[in-house]
Amino acid sequence: MKLKKSINLSPYQLLILIFFVFIMIGTILLKLPVATTEDITWLDSLFTATSAATVTGLIVVDTPVVFTTFGEVVIISLIQLGGLGIMSFAVLIYMMLGRKISLKDRIVVQQALNQTSIGGIIKLVKYLFIFSITIEIIGMIVLACKWVPEYGWGTGLYYSFFHSVSAFNNAGFALWSDNLMGYVGDPIVNMAITTLFIIGGVGFTVLMDIWQTKKFKKLTLHSKLMIIGTVVINIVATLLVFVLEYHNHKTLAGLSSLSDKWWASYFQGVVTRTAGFNTIDIAAIDESTAFLMVILMFIGAGSASTGGGIKVTTFLVIVFGVLSFLKGKKDVVALQRSISNEIVFRSLAIFSISLFFVLLAVFILTITEDAPFIVALFEVVSAFGTVGMSMGLTYSLTSIGKIVIIFIMFLGNIGPLTLVYSLSKPHVEKIKYPKEDLLTG
Repeated sequence: MKLKKSINLSPYQLLILIFFVFIMIGTILLKLPVATTEDITWLDSLFTATSAATVTGLIVVDTPVVFTTFGEVVIISLIQLGGLGIMSFAVLIYMMLGRKISLKDRIVVQQALNQTSIGGIIKLVKYLFIFSITIEIIGMIVLACKWVPEYGWGTGLYYSFFHSVSAFNNAGFALWSDNLMGYVGDPIVNMAITTLFIIGGVGFTVLMDIWQTKKFKKLTLHSKLMIIGTVVINIVATLLVFVLEYHNHKTLAGLSSLSDKWWASYFQGVVTRTAGFNTIDIAAIDESTAFLMVILMFIGAGSASTGGGIKVTTFLVIVFGVLSFLKGKKDVVALQRSISNEIVFRSLAIFSISLFFVLLAVFILTITEDAPFIVALFEVVSAFGTVGMSMGLTYSLTSIGKIVIIFIMFLGNIGPLTLVYSLSKPHVEKIKYPKEDLLTG
């Protein structure tokens, strides 16, 4: 008589389980005595592992002070695995071993990379790895031009490698206690870091589309919207940060030259797209700037990217939907292409579920933490967008506050729909009900 009973998990449930186990392994490794210079709690270890695996960058302990080189290597490994996807690495290992990749494995990878179909998934994974490693190496070489002369070959190359991987994967972990504030006006560091996280944030499908087509007109609608949206949002964000913070003596006004002010404005304007580095003191920014960053962090980066948030295309679909309604159009149109109702409903669902969890988390933090509302809101949205910037609340979070932020970081990485689908059963509507008008607005 067989007592063994197989557990049939859906692709969504399997993806969450694998990611959860991955974080637990990282937690155990970071709790080892060899990983730290001082004893840290299990909760702090879990928080750090989650922050690294979800490529967020929020920290409850000072990374370069508390963690040893071994601990830093664990963190950067979690960032690399988390940024490119656990299932993507599993597929790569399967291919190297010559093993056949099952349909269910392909579906899990499809969900992990946020693709609409399983067609071309394996090819996408191959390109993902080749492109990612190539870009990270190039980024390391560029940063080495700055840090090798400053710190020597060993430390300089290590710093360059760590920050190249952290930037490309939109993680925001740095090996200085003040992050990158020491390089606020340095052109090499500013351009290298921002280029890395912008490339990582547009999404692998966009990068692959650009590589194959070479011409903007031939790109898919998704790629066009991502490129246009990224450029417009980055320009607007840079200008607004410059204007809003220009007279703040704790941020831009305290910088010596106009070029430093522009570099800082550019860096902090585009970094909100889920990277998490900072070259100015985020805790000192004005409330107006903080709220602007909250909006940008909530929008986030691109689908199938190393970034979080509701995603740029989701935001744009909602915007186009509103515009189409105001113009009295029956179809949602973008760049002379109609967008299906399914995508519009999906975008609204992502926005609504995300907003619900963000507001719920903020509500809890206003009860458990001694912090202004804007600070609590900033912290939660930073976690949801897997950004990693903080206005100073992270270090003083209570145990409940840490658990809330851990959950929000996890949610922001796997996506709200993945969580909802993992908890629900597939349902096919067999009955059609009569329509009736409803008053709205």
